[in-house]
Amino acid sequence: MTRVYNFSAGPAALPEAVLERARSELLDYAGTGMSVMEMSHRSKAFIDIAARAEADLRSLLAVPEDYAVLFLQGGASAQFAAVPLNLSAAGDTAAYVNTGAWSTKAIAEAKRYAEVSVVASSESGNFSHVPPQAEWKMPASAAYLHVTPNETIGGVAYDFIPDVADVPLVADYSSSILSGPLDVSRFGVIYAGAQKNIGPAGLTLVIVRKDLLGRARDITPAMLDWQVAAEADSMYNTPPTYGWYLAGLVFAWLQEQGGLAAMADINRRKAQTLYDAIDASNFYSSPVAKANRSQMNVPFLLADSALDKAFLAAAEERGLTNLGGHRSVGGMRASLYNAVSQEAVDALVAFMGDFEREHG
Repeated sequence: MTRVYNFSAGPAALPEAVLERARSELLDYAGTGMSVMEMSHRSKAFIDIAARAEADLRSLLAVPEDYAVLFLQGGASAQFAAVPLNLSAAGDTAAYVNTGAWSTKAIAEAKRYAEVSVVASSESGNFSHVPPQAEWKMPASAAYLHVTPNETIGGVAYDFIPDVADVPLVADYSSSILSGPLDVSRFGVIYAGAQKNIGPAGLTLVIVRKDLLGRARDITPAMLDWQVAAEADSMYNTPPTYGWYLAGLVFAWLQEQGGLAAMADINRRKAQTLYDAIDASNFYSSPVAKANRSQMNVPFLLADSALDKAFLAAAEERGLTNLGGHRSVGGMRASLYNAVSQEAVDALVAFMGDFEREHG
């Protein structure tokens, strides 16, 4: 079996140890005689899987007791609607910071349900940085403030957690959650699609402070009402059971690696390896301000974009896959999630040097 180095932005690489564990349990989970994907979500076996996954996640992130942890469906995109429906009344103002493609989509969806105030935007700078909080123009009152701490497409990351006093801070952490320690208590709501650092596509994580539950509008679909999900232990309907199980295996794997502090060190080294190679070259460049460079998603450009197709083809031949930038921005992008090894990054950097020597 030959495994490639997978730099996909999502669905993304999963730890091989997790895949091996899942393979070993695929036909017979814990002596039940069936696969997890075949068992009832109401069975004791699955209830135990779900409880263990939540406990491990709470331990990893030190989630306070006054927060509910929800395992949902619909991806982060469903939460673009769930956030205003759960946190604002008709006519309320919702504050958003726009730092890229996913912020833009969240804003567009929120405008269906609330008056949206874009308190800051880096669009005029081609989404290459995060506007300093001193420049933000918060409305006199806001139902919540929404941020995207890591923009998967543009590779722009916050280098601070906003200080918003009593306004609930809502964050789409889809592409950076579990990459390092996070002070959950600074946020009212954290949500994340699973297909980056949590598990396979199909599962969505929501961590919500319990005092923010029970505020949903009457028009809110039950499937988007966080209180409905919390009261049903994320089983208002049949949940994505296999994705939940795999997420639990990932959480256990992260603990085995030494937890999120250890992962932060590993991720810092991986990203630095790649950024150092980019910065040392006149052939490659980064479009992101240094202070806001993402450790999870590293976009880079070739000096001559006419070489892009040749670069990607040669990379594939070396077993380096999914390096093309998002279709909306072009260029290259290497996603360095937790399951992407230092070995993979070293192989990429070596290839980039070889390609530059041949074409530079």
